[in-house]
Amino acid sequence: MKMKVIVTPKAAVLDPQGAAVLEAMQHLGMPGVRSVRIGRYLEIDVDGNEAEVEPRLHELCRDLLSNPVIEDYELAKAEEGKK
Repeated sequence: MKMKVIVTPKAAVLDPQGAAVLEAMQHLGMPGVRSVRIGRYLEIDVDGNEAEVEPRLHELCRDLLSNPVIEDYELAKAEEGKK
């Protein structure tokens, strides 16, 4: 099964990379863009039963793939056939 993980900065945390992209977009003719947040997207292909694998993946997301002090993560089953 494929699982997807999306890691993003917490709302209260400044995102200098997102601010730089926002400024560049506005200078390139997109003045209507109000906010940009930069994060990471991971796809994990794993064998096993979802009910058994998901709790372990949550642990790995919390302990390895994200920094819980400044980042949030979402874990979900990836839709088959989508890229």
